[in-house]
Amino acid sequence: MAKLSRDDVLYLAQLARLDLSDGEVGSLLEELPQILEYVEKLQEVDTNGLKPTNQVTGLENVMRTDSTINYGYEAKDLLENVPEVRDDQIKVRRMV
Repeated sequence: MAKLSRDDVLYLAQLARLDLSDGEVGSLLEELPQILEYVEKLQEVDTNGLKPTNQVTGLENVMRTDSTINYGYEAKDLLENVPEVRDDQIKVRRMV
């Protein structure tokens, strides 16, 4: 495994848009090679014949189906109660 230089860590931080202090760069100089070494070990594991595991709980679709409820009101009647309407929708101030 190639040793990472300080410039390598700073370049990775720039790609990730991270502002690192000198202490953090020093810490990553020690930690990143260990992480990469562990990833290399994982690459050696034989996974042939294994099915991908997307979720482990056994749950299937737990969402309800969409349905509309008629409360007996028409949209145009409800829009009469709002201060400003445009194209059958409530007009509000722009929010950023």
